[in-house]
Amino acid sequence: MKVTALGLSFGLAICALILPATASADDGRRSINSIERQEQSRIRQGIRSGELTRREAARLEAEQARIRVNERFQRLDGGGLTVRERERLHRELHQASRHIYHQKHDRQDRN
Repeated sequence: MKVTALGLSFGLAICALILPATASADDGRRSINSIERQEQSRIRQGIRSGELTRREAARLEAEQARIRVNERFQRLDGGGLTVRERERLHRELHQASRHIYHQKHDRQDRN
C-alpha cells in the first residue's frame, strides 16, 4: 500500500510540474481575455484618477469594444482562433494599450 501511495503522490507531483508548462507553451503570451481585463482596469483607473477626460475614456472604451466584437466574430466558426487571428488581436490590443498610455499622459485632466 505504501508503494502505491508513494507512486501516486510522485505521479501527481510530476503532473503538477508538467501541466503548467504545457498550458502556456502555445506562444508564451498572455491570454487575450486577461489583456482585455487589464486594459479595462487601466481605463477605469484613469477615470477615477482624473487622468482621462470623459471623451477620452469613451473613445478608449469604444476601441476595446471593437476589439471584443472582432474577437467574437472570429470565434464564431467554432474552431477557435487561428494563429493569424490571434496575432492580429494581439497587435490590436497592443495598439490600444499604447492609446491608453498616451491618453493618460497627455496632460489633459478631467475638471
